[in-house]
Amino acid sequence: MPLRPDLELLAPARDADIGIEAVNHGADAVYIGGPAFGARDKAGNAMADIARLCSHAHRYGSRIFLTINTILRDDELEDARRMVWQAWDAGVDALIVQDMGLLELDLPPIQLHASTQCDIRTPEKARFLQDAGFSQLVLARELTLPQIAACAQAMDHAAVEFFVHGALCVAYSGQCFISHAHTGRSANRGNCSQECRLPYTVTDAAGGIVAHDKHVLSLKDNDQSANLAALVDAGVRSFKIEGRYKDLGYVKNLTAHYRQLLDGLLEEGSGALRRASSGRCRFSFTPDPQRNFNRGATDYFATGRKIDIGAFDTPKHAGLPLGEVLAVGAEAFDVALAPDAALSNGDGLSYFDLQTELVGLPVNRAERLAAEAAPADGKRRAAALGEPGANRWRVWPPQPCADFKDLRAGTALHRNRDRAWDRLLDKPSAERRIAVDLALGWDAAGLSLSLRDEDGHEACVRLDGALPRAEQAAQAEATLRQQLGKLGGTIFSLRQLSLPRGGTLPFVPASALNGLRREGVAALEAARAAAFRRLERAAPVEPPAPYPGEHLSYLANVHNHKARDFYARHGVQIIEAAYESHTEPGEVSLMITKHCVRFSLSLCPKQAKGVTGVQGQVKAEPLQIRYGDELMTLRFDCKPCEMHVVGRMKPQVMAAQQREIKASEAAGVPIRFYRQRPQPASA
Repeated sequence: MPLRPDLELLAPARDADIGIEAVNHGADAVYIGGPAFGARDKAGNAMADIARLCSHAHRYGSRIFLTINTILRDDELEDARRMVWQAWDAGVDALIVQDMGLLELDLPPIQLHASTQCDIRTPEKARFLQDAGFSQLVLARELTLPQIAACAQAMDHAAVEFFVHGALCVAYSGQCFISHAHTGRSANRGNCSQECRLPYTVTDAAGGIVAHDKHVLSLKDNDQSANLAALVDAGVRSFKIEGRYKDLGYVKNLTAHYRQLLDGLLEEGSGALRRASSGRCRFSFTPDPQRNFNRGATDYFATGRKIDIGAFDTPKHAGLPLGEVLAVGAEAFDVALAPDAALSNGDGLSYFDLQTELVGLPVNRAERLAAEAAPADGKRRAAALGEPGANRWRVWPPQPCADFKDLRAGTALHRNRDRAWDRLLDKPSAERRIAVDLALGWDAAGLSLSLRDEDGHEACVRLDGALPRAEQAAQAEATLRQQLGKLGGTIFSLRQLSLPRGGTLPFVPASALNGLRREGVAALEAARAAAFRRLERAAPVEPPAPYPGEHLSYLANVHNHKARDFYARHGVQIIEAAYESHTEPGEVSLMITKHCVRFSLSLCPKQAKGVTGVQGQVKAEPLQIRYGDELMTLRFDCKPCEMHVVGRMKPQVMAAQQREIKASEAAGVPIRFYRQRPQPASA
């Protein structure tokens, strides 16, 4: 199949200002939430701000994707349709969609991308979505490189998008209902309560404790930095960074990091691949993914199943190793740092107590100690303190040291907030410039300035009127080069400047050259804007392509009648309602995941295969996990190597929905959604 030749770096944005900085730091595309219906309900944005972001991005040929990736009720469809039209008018280039009901509405000709919430794990599902009208598909994060390649090869025009960095949902995206079952907050509707990050006690069939208060459903963070070339070979063309809740520093740092990696691949390649937008970036800092919030790094399943994908001890950010506690006093403690390390007031430190729980420790004040300084208190660690030139610091936390559990000499310290780094990224930290060639012409009628950028866009402006010959050619050339090369306040950088040939140059006042240059830059930007084209909407196959299956359970997340009509039109015979429709009150799979607790705890029968005395003794029997009053069962489907977290919806969640429905009806704005099964009379 022909693969798209451009590689797209896709960055997240919580708001328009962060999106603008993502573009400045090299993003070829940015995804952002609108006023409603995004899978991060606290990261919405006004359409005017999105229009401002689109305007900035399009100057570089970067694209803006709007997330409308929740499942919708019937009474929300019209609001969603109007919002899509507003997004189109604002300049949005594509929609990221989960709910197939949107495809049954009167939408503008905006390009459609299938969200990771669509749970795309097979070539058949990928091909179907392409044939249904999607131009780009976010594959499941759990796929291996061969599985990604198989999905890419199944399509003939849609592009493969893949998450390369950020937090990992432990469930297949779109296949987790624990939050809704326990709290009424639906992950599929943008309001996940993150039950997966809680500590659970794991017990076996006999009631024996397998793990106590461990975050067994919490994963490390995704980092595909080492796999980018392999992902390109597998067919990935859009490289997506997770993080629409993340701050400005995170987006700057991670966008710059992956920009440099992708540029390196392009420079090493044969020239068959190219960037998806224009310009090159220069950064005033060295990107480092470890400096941002992270739970440790994993490449998940890209290169095969691994045992160490979990962040079982803590779902928090421990930070980078910093040093060691030397002595602890009443109000302060002394630490030894690496030779080139330093502390700042406002830093955040952390350490693990004796129960391996992460303890946070803010730095109220920090001072470097002279070599002869006495320890804060307690036993002196002679080896560290006695070294000439040792990098020793005294730290005053905002509370007495006794308030920090197990803080003692010998404790290893990490830094999870670095104020010096934060201040660095609070400042302007990148310049993105499009290369341009200038050619100055001179004739009896005046001057002409021709401009041609790296993409081939051209403009030409003139300064009419006869000009005298410069008596000092060297000085005239220096003036011409200096004034015409002043592009620092623009989106362009000078690649080449051609001056009139023949050794004679005109004398041109600096003010006239500046005006000519500004006029030329404006004309070139206008030419770029005129040449910019919206992404085309892919036409669905006619007659409608058959869906790969005739029965959809609650796992398909069908929450409105338009989505039901979509699947029926594509040949599905039985279409059950979404879990949020409350037609599954009994025990069901509340989560389906490729992560296996038995495997991570070295209890998998496959791990025992061939081990004398152990083979045949370990079985994939269910386990149970408990947090407070919450009790769920872990069932293991060993053939596809998947785990199901089984439980039921809380009665109070069921009752809360009925109250909401009655209140909405009384207010004259009834809630309506798809129910495949008849409801009891009391409903």
